[in-house]
Amino acid sequence: MARLSVNVDHVATLRQARGGKQPDPVAAALIAELAGAEGIIVHLREDRRHIQERDLELLRRVVKTRLNLEMANTEEIMAIALKVKPDLVTFVPERRQELTTEGGLDVHGQQSSLKKSIQRLQKAGIQVSLFIDADPAQVYASKKAGADFIEIHTGKYAEATEEKSRLKEWERISQAIRQAHRLGLRVNIGHGLDYQNVTLFNSIEEIEDYSIGHSIIARAVQIGLTQAVGEMKNLINKNRGTRR
Repeated sequence: MARLSVNVDHVATLRQARGGKQPDPVAAALIAELAGAEGIIVHLREDRRHIQERDLELLRRVVKTRLNLEMANTEEIMAIALKVKPDLVTFVPERRQELTTEGGLDVHGQQSSLKKSIQRLQKAGIQVSLFIDADPAQVYASKKAGADFIEIHTGKYAEATEEKSRLKEWERISQAIRQAHRLGLRVNIGHGLDYQNVTLFNSIEEIEDYSIGHSIIARAVQIGLTQAVGEMKNLINKNRGTRR
């Protein structure tokens, strides 16, 4: 079965909107785990717009599954990662003006610096993933950089408004996943996946983990986090392994 990792950044975004203490992303993470989530994801951004260092420190103490820290490849955040020691670090591109991560890393263009950071984290016992677009050159560069995982950016697939373009993006992602598997890379996917578009990936057995946040938190507003997580878990494993 594929794993579901729940991103609780949007819980922190709601908290930061009023500058108070509620809702608590740490409490949300615990509820998600109790509901069956196999991982918790947070993105500690340089501008601290949602998740704070204290959140990350508390999550490291209480998360019982797998804590995945998304981060930019900067010395400041590297120092925090090496101190907190999440189970997995996922390097993502980061721009101050973006609402959310808009695309994958240019691993090919940053291979030297990424390779050094990957080695530092792995030496500390932390596995490393690279968030990339479904591009053969970026998959190959991720392998050369020494990553344990890649996470394929599914944003273009999720945002496609026509069936033809959506299937074209699905095929691109499928090919990238197969390439990664041949190279010995483990594969996660994420960004923009929701209750309507996620099941198309069930036929791809090489996917280990679905990284999903916004759609789960949005649905939780209406039906509660426990049910929202449970529904998504059922969807990602519905008819899993049935090839198209």
